[in-house]
Amino acid sequence: MESDAGGDGCTAPDSHLVRVGFALGGDDGCIADARQHAAAFLDQAGEDYGLLVPVRVKDIIQLVVSELVTNAHKYAPGPVLVELGLTAGALEVVVWDSDPTVPAARAADPGRIGGHGLEIVKAVTEGLSVDREAVGKRITARVALPGASGDTPAPSLA
Repeated sequence: MESDAGGDGCTAPDSHLVRVGFALGGDDGCIADARQHAAAFLDQAGEDYGLLVPVRVKDIIQLVVSELVTNAHKYAPGPVLVELGLTAGALEVVVWDSDPTVPAARAADPGRIGGHGLEIVKAVTEGLSVDREAVGKRITARVALPGASGDTPAPSLA
């Protein structure tokens, strides 16, 4: 397995409080479906665990899901698998696609139209890793929960 994310890879996963996965068919509606799944996951996790995930964190998670699924849809043929996990200190987004090519963030260029997705994801996440799999690759993005530490369960967050 290869891991490459420009040196800011994710730490070893914490114990997940809850984790869900879903498959997307790779059609044009899969990006919106992924965002809806993420929003529903966060709402359900909030209800089940009493966590008040700030709107800003929900927006960041939906942005990360959207950007990673968009890249998978654009560059990899076939289905996309998404996994969302909640730990005591972070939310994890994992996206698998069938293309083994490890993506690289391009140098910032305000004049470029498009091609900023990975730059955006790296800017809003605590960690990002890319692992080559037997088929394709798995990208894991970790978004910290404000006020939570990895050592103790997260309190209600405002």
